[in-house]
Amino acid sequence: MSKEPLKAHLKYYGFSPWEIEVCYGVLHSRFEVIQEEIEQNEEDFATMLNLDIPLPFNEQFFKWFEFGRWDKLKFLFKEMRRRRGSKHLLKIKINFSGSPKISFVVDAIERQWFNTSIEKIDFVLELLPYHLDPQKLPSDVSKVVYRFDAEHVRWRLKTVYSGQKKFEFKENGWKIIT
Repeated sequence: MSKEPLKAHLKYYGFSPWEIEVCYGVLHSRFEVIQEEIEQNEEDFATMLNLDIPLPFNEQFFKWFEFGRWDKLKFLFKEMRRRRGSKHLLKIKINFSGSPKISFVVDAIERQWFNTSIEKIDFVLELLPYHLDPQKLPSDVSKVVYRFDAEHVRWRLKTVYSGQKKFEFKENGWKIIT
């Protein structure tokens, strides 16, 4: 790690001061945290958090950040979902830098699936070599987006970006959508 502090970015709306303070506290022990409260930009979600982590999603990140600290963050996210009940939905985007950039979108409506998706994020580590196999992806992928599949109870690669092109996994293959 360099001498300059790593900067984690928090963009959010619909959070209580307590929730932001706890999230800030967990992240501040390892990062300089830059916070930005934004206007609600998704009607379906009363609360949204976009967290940019300036490190790749890999085993070294979890050793450096420490699993105990990661567990505190997961607990906070699950508690936030519990506090909102069934009427006020919560969306969390966790973005890791690296090549490719890896993002997780947590937006399950049912609390059980929301909590399960949060718990299983770190399990994706074991599957990365398989998921990111260049023979299974479009060429020159710069970003991958995971979405939780409640039907199969696991994280799946949903979208990949290559240059200006966006691909979604449909019907057992990658289909260009833009």
